[in-house]
Amino acid sequence: MIIGRRRQAQAFVLVVGALCVATAANADPGSIASKQAQAQQVLAQIDSIDRSLGAAVEQYNLANVRLHGIESDMRENKKQLTLARANLKISQKSLAKRLVTAYTSTEDTSTLAVLLGSTSFEDMLNRVEAINSTSSQDANIVEQVRSTKVSIQHHEVALRNAHQEQQQVVAQKAAQKQHIESQLATRRQLLSSIKGEIQRMKAAEAAQQRRLAAAAQARIAVQSQAPQPAAGIGVGASTPEGSTVAPPNVHGGVVGIAMHYLGVPYVWGGASPRGFDCSGLVMYVFAQIGVSLPHSSYSQAAMGSPVSISQLQPGDLVFFTGASHVGIYIGGGQFIHAPHTGDVVKISSLSGYYTSAFYTARRI
Repeated sequence: MIIGRRRQAQAFVLVVGALCVATAANADPGSIASKQAQAQQVLAQIDSIDRSLGAAVEQYNLANVRLHGIESDMRENKKQLTLARANLKISQKSLAKRLVTAYTSTEDTSTLAVLLGSTSFEDMLNRVEAINSTSSQDANIVEQVRSTKVSIQHHEVALRNAHQEQQQVVAQKAAQKQHIESQLATRRQLLSSIKGEIQRMKAAEAAQQRRLAAAAQARIAVQSQAPQPAAGIGVGASTPEGSTVAPPNVHGGVVGIAMHYLGVPYVWGGASPRGFDCSGLVMYVFAQIGVSLPHSSYSQAAMGSPVSISQLQPGDLVFFTGASHVGIYIGGGQFIHAPHTGDVVKISSLSGYYTSAFYTARRI
């Protein structure tokens, strides 16, 4: 059944191609909507990356604060080292004075012997420290010199290691921040591209709608001046359901009425010029000529007489995707309908997507 309909649709497209103004085949009706959805997804990704970047920036800032703290400690330690060296000189002078006193004293021969036997300053310190007879003043000076030197050296090594480690942390956080910024820039560029493409698609769609509307109006004017045939293209052909040819369509006037609502936004459940859904548009337009139809594409698909795609006449109803969508055939291989959320009442061609999605047609 589906294969047969597709073959009929292809034959129909070939025939009407010679009878109407050539127009590009419509793309999937969700193409612009899909781009908008893609833009929303990219925007959500940008928001997520932005949050990640915020955290990365703060981690980078914290690493820098800690590095600056270490550098400040290093500067302070350098000052302390300079002061300690000055104090060391003072201590050495004080010790030297003690040594001179020991050398010139006849009483402190043991200390003099130790000093004269020393091979180096460090050896001398060790010897002096080992002598029980060294005065408490000598011991305090030696301990102060030794402890000060050791403390400053240890602190200097610790700060140098900490500085090196923190520099690595800062570099890692900077690389992470740069990577996230790169991702963000890429996503923003993609979003800009998608938005630009959406605008181009909308402009192209609007231009195409103007061309289609002009061609349809011209066709309506010609049809209004000529008597309607007993049947459409392919008179005498059987319908897809195998029934006889449908009676002539006497409701072709709904096409002109429907054309007045081109551009009205799609509104779910809408059935007024403020907004239409697909079956709401059909119901409202037919109501203008005194024909009452239900507000349901599935119910509308059960009304009137079935008609093959090759017998379509202006005013026939065309259904797609299991009768979940409906439009009004306007001739020239085109129909008018309210496609979906985010779109407007528009003219589309029975080609491309709508050829594969075609389900049935009914003549009210």
